Amino acid sequence: MPDTPTRDDVERARATIGDRLRRTPLLQSRTIGARLKCELFQRTGSFKVRGALNKISSLTADEKRHGVIAISAGNHAQAVAYAAAAEGIDALVVMWQGASEQKIAATRGYGARVDLEASDPGAAFERLNELIEQTGRTLVHPFDDPLVLAGQGTAALELEEDAPDADAVVVPVGGGGLIGGIHAAIGDRTRVIAVEPEKSAALHEAIAAGEPTPVTPTSIADGLNAPFAGKIATQTCKNLERHLVSDDEIEHAFRFLYERAKLACEPAGAVATAAWLAGKIEAQNPVLIVSGGNVAGRTAAAILARP
Repeated sequence: MPDTPTRDDVERARATIGDRLRRTPLLQSRTIGARLKCELFQRTGSFKVRGALNKISSLTADEKRHGVIAISAGNHAQAVAYAAAAEGIDALVVMWQGASEQKIAATRGYGARVDLEASDPGAAFERLNELIEQTGRTLVHPFDDPLVLAGQGTAALELEEDAPDADAVVVPVGGGGLIGGIHAAIGDRTRVIAVEPEKSAALHEAIAAGEPTPVTPTSIADGLNAPFAGKIATQTCKNLERHLVSDDEIEHAFRFLYERAKLACEPAGAVATAAWLAGKIEAQNPVLIVSGGNVAGRTAAAILARP
């Protein structure tokens, strides 16, 4: 198992990142009855750039010369492309056929090359391994690298300072990078709650099996459609409170955030709010993580048009 990040690692990540990324706002919504940690306003449109920048900043000169490689449905892809450009490093990102055209275009726009040989997420991981062997690039894993998780955990340090009275932090979960980082940062002092789509429950299945287990994710929340959960999150988050939400509940939360909170998030970013609005979480002063805002216009329009 990879090294498990600690709060000290998260604090070091915050020092490494410095002022190169934004401190995202914490908004109060009376209508929702919760505060919203708005990671959709982070550079590249999601929390992912925190971990990517922390990891890439740690590379040796030799590793930087060989470049980096990543795999992603889109948000981590954009994050790695941005962070690599910031460090002057060549980046190659493995995506797959059917991935969001908007996210592919954005990844290229930040300067990375995109490999689209794979037909689905599972095949993409096989393709990733082939390319690592061929190129010698350093992998920036989306959700199972301690430096990446430590970077993601910096969001928790911010909300801890901005909402010291929070009695729950509700986190969307795909492969487990964000929940693992937040748990490392504040899990020993704050109630951290994991929420997954019913149609993309990689962490749920991994914890049930005691190890990462392949799944076939099909949720509308494509940013959470990981084909398996990371080893770190599987071990460190196994005792956390966890909830599943349906795609209908995610779409309802998506519309609610758009119409009432004026947040143009992506479906994955609405998952924590979905659990809260569905009454699945009991808390007095929760913070809901709105993890990203990279959604295709057609997808958003279709969800908003449904009753």
